[in-house]
Amino acid sequence: MKRLLVISYWAVSVLLVSIVLTSLGYRFLEAMFCGTMFLPGALAAKYFFPKVEFKNRRTGIKNAIFIVCGILVAEMLLFLVTHFYIMHLREEQMMTDIPQILTNPIFIAIILTVLAAGSYFFERWLDQLHPTAPAPITFTSGRKSVTLRVEEILYVESNDDATVVYATGGRSFRNITPISRWEAILKPHFIRIHRSYLVNKDAVSGVDVDILYVGDTQLPISRKYRETVQGLYS
Repeated sequence: MKRLLVISYWAVSVLLVSIVLTSLGYRFLEAMFCGTMFLPGALAAKYFFPKVEFKNRRTGIKNAIFIVCGILVAEMLLFLVTHFYIMHLREEQMMTDIPQILTNPIFIAIILTVLAAGSYFFERWLDQLHPTAPAPITFTSGRKSVTLRVEEILYVESNDDATVVYATGGRSFRNITPISRWEAILKPHFIRIHRSYLVNKDAVSGVDVDILYVGDTQLPISRKYRETVQGLYS
């Protein structure tokens, strides 16, 4: 059901974008075809941006800029190819220049941001409305494949260029997946309390002003996340 609703979101989004594109001189079916070209960029943004790690701010910003530039260039090329293909298919064979707005990076960035952000918040709302049992998580640690149920994971710690997954039974697993990616994988069952810590909501045994307890382990709560944590456990 959730998957069907997500597909419906993207279908409606393309329809709305297509209505806008009809004002540029495209026929409706042409506008629909052209509108679907926003999907690769929006999906790429949704996939890649959660993987950007800002622990090293300069590196994070540089990686974000590379992703933005890559997506915008790819989208503009898609629109150029799509436009000339549409013009080629027209019966009158009348070639017209591509509308300038479709090669405007600001316009493209706005549409992609709206689509990707809308998808994020829509899926987050669906997760809250219809929570489902999370699937086991499989990752690599020390060249070995590890599979854990979400309830087995207590918290994830970002440590230099790697992360450490702490699990029940005193187990810990070091891996190279950034904590931002872990956050995307484990939502909504985990809460971010610090740029270096992601905690299983059900594993929390107590909360002070700036300390969160997982059993006997004390984890710091940063000022950025303090209000969210206090609101959840007050």
